[in-house]
Amino acid sequence: MGFLVVARVTAERWVACSVLDRIDFGLTAGGELPVKTTLCSEVLDFGREVVIDEVATDPTYAAHHTPALYGLQSYIAVPIVLPNGEVFGTLCAIDPKPHKPSESVEIFRLFADLISFHLDALQKLDQSRTELTQANAELDNSRFDLATSQASLLDAETGSELREQFIAVLGHDLRNPLAAIEGGRRILSNQVSDPKSERVLRLMGESVSRMSGLIDNVMDFARGRLGGGIGIERSPDGEIEPLLSQVINEIRSAYPDREIITNFAISEPVSVDHARFAQMVSNLLGNAITHGSESTPIRISAAAAGDGFELSITNAGEPIPPAAMERLFQPFYRGQVRPSMQGLGLGLYIASQIAKAHGGALIVRSNAQETCFTFRMPLRQSEI
Repeated sequence: MGFLVVARVTAERWVACSVLDRIDFGLTAGGELPVKTTLCSEVLDFGREVVIDEVATDPTYAAHHTPALYGLQSYIAVPIVLPNGEVFGTLCAIDPKPHKPSESVEIFRLFADLISFHLDALQKLDQSRTELTQANAELDNSRFDLATSQASLLDAETGSELREQFIAVLGHDLRNPLAAIEGGRRILSNQVSDPKSERVLRLMGESVSRMSGLIDNVMDFARGRLGGGIGIERSPDGEIEPLLSQVINEIRSAYPDREIITNFAISEPVSVDHARFAQMVSNLLGNAITHGSESTPIRISAAAAGDGFELSITNAGEPIPPAAMERLFQPFYRGQVRPSMQGLGLGLYIASQIAKAHGGALIVRSNAQETCFTFRMPLRQSEI
């Protein structure tokens, strides 16, 4: 689908909140359409989804004014319903060519639920900030000597409660239905044999994997920003080279056409959290695959000697703009560097948090010849 939008829809207004435009539709975030010219008004009026695989053959919408007005052939709109029952708006996708959005309805529902949860969390956070402001004002007016300490305690308690609720609700309310979808997909995959059904089930599996990765990233973001950082448990064996080889081989199997050259000189044991370290390397290597030149090998070097360990991942390709370098490790910023790329933009942020949790740092240099991400950490935990 060439144009996707999260829209705030009321009886009077239709406003684009976030937009992904691959067909030059011409609408940007903040833009508005007359609500009565959209099919989203039907979603709002009747509280149901609207899905059109091909307008020309659809008995309900073939002669409808909206597809004719905007030149649509495929359309899907799923309501974004907040936990209190209010319909915030819609998650929509359109295209001037016929597609099969009916095959992706479940994925749209999952993303609409995720957007609803995020909006609700923001509203609760704003409400808590308002309550804290009011409480601080009352404490100031009372002129008690303990006003500052009481406000700090209230802020800490509120932040802790929000953090625990955020992670618990996210883990329970999103992982469980996603696991049910994957379980049903696996059952169906053993019962079908025609190529079309197999392809649809394979695409569903890929979508479930991507959604699971998004949930993992958002939970890590919650731990990193709302908690005390990402926690780690170092492995005592110090065997890091097999872990690096495993991650690299997984990437190679997923991208067989990309060349990856390794150079390891690890003469000392390196104690890391295996799962978190593998996540960091996978994020960095995936970033090199996505943004690096396809005709030039990706180089990975790792060395441990003396008091330090260093890992570098280097790729050729377009340099990172100077303005982007300053905010590269901030969450949700990647899309502002390359708006056409998909994802939440949390990969580099989480990688930097994992580096920090190991007592190290993640640095980047980028020029016209190459871009290199380097992770450095001391080998002795007593030095961290």
